[in-house]
Amino acid sequence: MLQALAIHPLQCFSTLNFDRKHHYFHHLRRNKQYPFPHSTSFSVSREVNVSASSKQKPLDVKSEIGDDEDELLQEKVIVADDGGDLGWLPAFPHVLTASMANFLFGYHIGVMNGPIVSIAKELGFEGNSFLEGLVVSIFIGGAFIGSVACGSLVDKLGCRRTIQIDTVPLILGAIVSAQAQSIEEMLLGRFLVGLGIGVNTVLVPIYISEIAPTNYRGSLGTLCQIGTCIGIIASLYLAILSENDPHWWRKMLYIASVPGFILALGMQFSFESPRWLCKAGRLDEAKEVINNLWGSSEVDKAIKEFESVLKNDGGDLNCSWLELLEEPHSRGCMKLLPLEVLCLYFNSLLV
Repeated sequence: MLQALAIHPLQCFSTLNFDRKHHYFHHLRRNKQYPFPHSTSFSVSREVNVSASSKQKPLDVKSEIGDDEDELLQEKVIVADDGGDLGWLPAFPHVLTASMANFLFGYHIGVMNGPIVSIAKELGFEGNSFLEGLVVSIFIGGAFIGSVACGSLVDKLGCRRTIQIDTVPLILGAIVSAQAQSIEEMLLGRFLVGLGIGVNTVLVPIYISEIAPTNYRGSLGTLCQIGTCIGIIASLYLAILSENDPHWWRKMLYIASVPGFILALGMQFSFESPRWLCKAGRLDEAKEVINNLWGSSEVDKAIKEFESVLKNDGGDLNCSWLELLEEPHSRGCMKLLPLEVLCLYFNSLLV
């Protein structure tokens, strides 16, 4: 009776024909494992659930610990990548080789400053300030023509081949200047050097920006300016020896041809611009270059960006240079004009 009351206390008083045995064994048959479902079975099941959950907790803890360890390892890898990231290294040799052109630019800027007196005396225009200034600055005129012609050459031949072809006037101009026996030969050699310099000053920054990874494009792009500064310093340092040797200027101009040979040979082993390869329809080569320089994860993304840019390039074909003189572009040009004048003035001071 006590067991029956424990099971159904209210039913005992509300039912007249209460059969203890029936109810007890009825529940026993329904649940042989837990004969008291409303009291004892609940506690037992709760204990079983608690024990089961307690048995599972160490597994969950281990899995959570494993997940935490994986996350920590990933974070450590990320930190290691940030601290010692070498993503710039595959593109660095190609950037360094192309920067040799900027070294030549800086070298030819300062190569005439020191020995110009010796050159004028030997070639017969000593005391003619106009000719002296013309010998120093004529390569700027050649650079202007070279920079204008650079775009069409790159579109047809690509960056790498254009840089290689551009070394021809650089080497020939340096040799012609070094062997000059008259003012005309000197001016011809300096003009040829200017043609090569004009192409390189436009092309090399474009080439570096197109082969360098996005995260390191600015850092690797500074090698252009570093190369120019080193070239100026090298030429001025070598010019010191011209004070004691009146024929030293010829050796200086012969030395100017050496970086041209290095540039031509180095570009033979350098990669072509992936953007130009994509534009030329050579997608397989472009993907290979991107995979080698930027990594396999950047291939599809870069190709899509190149294709989208190339599709939008046709929108500016109908533009003309006269639009720079129209509003609102003319205001920007007028603001930049004083800056250009200041730059030319300081350049004249350096020369």
